[in-house]
Amino acid sequence: MITKQVHENDGTADANVETVDMKFEAVVIPVSDVDRAKAFYGELGWRLDADFAFDNGFRVVQFTPRGSGCSVQFGADITAATPGSASGLYLIVADIQAARDELVARGVEASEVFHAGTPGAQFQPAGASDRVSGRARDNASYGSFATFSDPDGNGWLLQEITTRLPGRIDRAETAFASANDLASALRRAAAAHGQHEKRLGKADADWPDWYARYMVAEQAGTELPT
Repeated sequence: MITKQVHENDGTADANVETVDMKFEAVVIPVSDVDRAKAFYGELGWRLDADFAFDNGFRVVQFTPRGSGCSVQFGADITAATPGSASGLYLIVADIQAARDELVARGVEASEVFHAGTPGAQFQPAGASDRVSGRARDNASYGSFATFSDPDGNGWLLQEITTRLPGRIDRAETAFASANDLASALRRAAAAHGQHEKRLGKADADWPDWYARYMVAEQAGTELPT
């Protein structure tokens, strides 16, 4: 009998084993018409990184969404998966309504913004009763969604995240993927700071320090200043 020992991922590692960073670089999606898919993702405003074709029929096209560290690849002879079979491809946004409106403005048929009436409803088909129209209650981070598909039916899921779960982001490495994300964070800090000044009953001259603490805590998922 062969046995296998499984080590829990408790954040520790054998001192004799070198750890190597592994960065998720790209996800492959199956398409039936490479040029049609290329036109679609180009219309989204995503960056075209590559379009390489080879004499043996192999072709790879890569796009990267704005602000993303991960890219999407498709092409010819790149996957045996059925075209359109990819689903639940996450796109994280700081403002779900603005992101949905931009897609529509670019000619994409996107769902209305919704939240899950039951756990996992965001993965149900469009029109499912457990998809509840409108944003999540209290604009809860991780709770608001919208969906769209490419011409083959590969399904994309927009999810609004403004405050990360604890431990997801290192407080020493606070960063924003784009100017839009930074602007959204500043607006949320400004709104929260307005409530802070109401509680103080006066203007807060140290607002830059308060903004900085708020934005770092929000991204790291730790307790927000009040």
